[in-house]
Amino acid sequence: MKKVYTDKAPQAIGPYSQAVISGGLIYTSGQIAIDPAAGEVIAKDIEGQTHQIMKNLGEILKSVGASYDNIIKTTCFLADMGDFAAFNEIYAQYITGKPARSCVAVKTLPKNVLAEVEVIAEMD
Repeated sequence: MKKVYTDKAPQAIGPYSQAVISGGLIYTSGQIAIDPAAGEVIAKDIEGQTHQIMKNLGEILKSVGASYDNIIKTTCFLADMGDFAAFNEIYAQYITGKPARSCVAVKTLPKNVLAEVEVIAEMD
């Protein structure tokens, strides 16, 4: 198992890695709308937060030579399922290959963000 780190995505806010590679697969930790430069949550709306989440995931994938096209499964967490349509609209701008996906509503997310996304991707 290889741990993944890039300074172009937020540092982990707990005792975990941004991602790990095992058996030819990349497993990212859940990404939230933290700006890696500022270390703070950006945007208060689901659209802005979703854009930042997708950028963070893209940077992690890029750091190991992968891209959104390598994603085979996503797990999405929303604080409010009322944000589902707006979240999907932004999500679909980045993740176009239609991988398998789960999307669930949760009571609370870290730092009170509106969404969190983790992915499993294949190495090139």
